[in-house]
Amino acid sequence: MRITTWNVNSIKQRLPHLLGFLEEARPDVVCLQELKCQDEAFPGSEVEAAGYAVETLGQKAYNGVALLVRKPLVMSEIRRGLPGDAEDVQARYVEALVSGAETAPVRVASIYLPNGNPVDSPKYPYKLAFMERLRLHARALMADEIAVVLAGDYNVIPEPADAADPEAWRSDALFLPGSRAAFRALLAEGYTDALRACDPRDGLYTFWDYQAGCWQRNFGIRIDHLLLSPQASDRLVSASVQKHLRGLDKPSDHVPVTAELTAG
Repeated sequence: MRITTWNVNSIKQRLPHLLGFLEEARPDVVCLQELKCQDEAFPGSEVEAAGYAVETLGQKAYNGVALLVRKPLVMSEIRRGLPGDAEDVQARYVEALVSGAETAPVRVASIYLPNGNPVDSPKYPYKLAFMERLRLHARALMADEIAVVLAGDYNVIPEPADAADPEAWRSDALFLPGSRAAFRALLAEGYTDALRACDPRDGLYTFWDYQAGCWQRNFGIRIDHLLLSPQASDRLVSASVQKHLRGLDKPSDHVPVTAELTAG
């Protein structure tokens, strides 16, 4: 089972890239972030024609997450929104149990964590509160002893090796000690960073800003992650970054990251 996470930075603008990727890579599950559209505006017919069932949690002009599941796999037990704050209306979390006749079930979430900047605004406390809610939910999901994959744009640079120039991010919400500690707390619940488990090299990035020639200079950061529960980690075969998609015409500033699991 191939599970991909990708912040598409506007599904309307990046639909041709997405359809091309679905045909090229044929992932079984795709976790999309930053749709920037409401549910009814998501191009569901085009994605379904490519062979995928769709579940979205959209929001006009901002945020938005989706799960795409390649048939004949099916989704059940849909959860729209992260538990822990009934007042939170931002579209940042969708989860489903993905299963098939020849595939052991995997609970998959598509997550778009808050950016948190500027750090002296309410946005940073919201980021940390969201990450704490995610940690508690991640712990609760482990109780079922079903494989769990928490995939998405975490807006966290975990370690200095995950940035081409760590000093440039020292005061940014993505790299502040509090953000990195919250990410480590997720791992401490028993989750594994899929990409790092398979490839410890420096220079693995998933995001390049549109400004200042960041792509051309490889001035990137790694902020898109797939975190695996022990049951999912036991099934991990490989993990990789599909870097070439950043070189397309009018690309997202993020690229897909894929983890492959055994059927179980």
